[in-house]
Amino acid sequence: MPAPLQLLIIEDEAVLALDLRATLQAEGYGVVGIAASGPRALELFAQHPVDGVLCDIHLQGPWDGIETARRLLAVRPVPLIYLTALADQPTLDAALTTAPAAYLPKPVSAASLRAALALALHAIARPAAPAPPEPAASADALTRDTILQLEGHVFIKDNNQFVRIPLADILLLEADNTYTTLVTPTRKYALRLTLGAVLERLHFAQLVRVHRSFAVNIQRVESFSDTEATVAGQAVPLGRQYREAFLKQFQFR
Repeated sequence: MPAPLQLLIIEDEAVLALDLRATLQAEGYGVVGIAASGPRALELFAQHPVDGVLCDIHLQGPWDGIETARRLLAVRPVPLIYLTALADQPTLDAALTTAPAAYLPKPVSAASLRAALALALHAIARPAAPAPPEPAASADALTRDTILQLEGHVFIKDNNQFVRIPLADILLLEADNTYTTLVTPTRKYALRLTLGAVLERLHFAQLVRVHRSFAVNIQRVESFSDTEATVAGQAVPLGRQYREAFLKQFQFR
């Protein structure tokens, strides 16, 4: 039989965490561990193969759940389910910048957890026998919407060819309805994808959403105020609901 999918629980309330673990195990999932803080979660995530993460948004310690999730996803992408007792719109907007698979209000019922896990983990399969290697992407499968990633670079289709762009060269992303413009120091590239879809596909933790229509490379920010940030001389609006997540990228001394 295939091994059960392995989940990491990030929850600082011990009773809730133990109850959640019991529910998951009763549903046939494995639990690699319970972390009560962001740093401990990152440690467990690095030590174990983790297929999915259940994370409380409001954690005690140096990082909240959203920052913890952002750091885990920077290591490797996995399905993410948020748990929270508070479902206010600013919290939801900040959580959505990490592209979670589900968002469950507490107290979490077994039925809602079962449904969320089924949706979040449906693409992960553990075959009993090794699956044959996937064939290389065919030319027919490569469209204008395709983003290919190779270590610290992405390949984006420009006219009739895929061009290589270092992730560190991305200054910002600007959305216009269903299109997103990727801006580098020398070029702009139009993608027929929403801003959320581009952020999800790039898996680049330094791209931080600052507005419903903008995300910026935090390493390229030159200055900022309460209402806007400047990247390579361009002023970008800083939305109120994204300000907290933006400021958490910085270390306060």
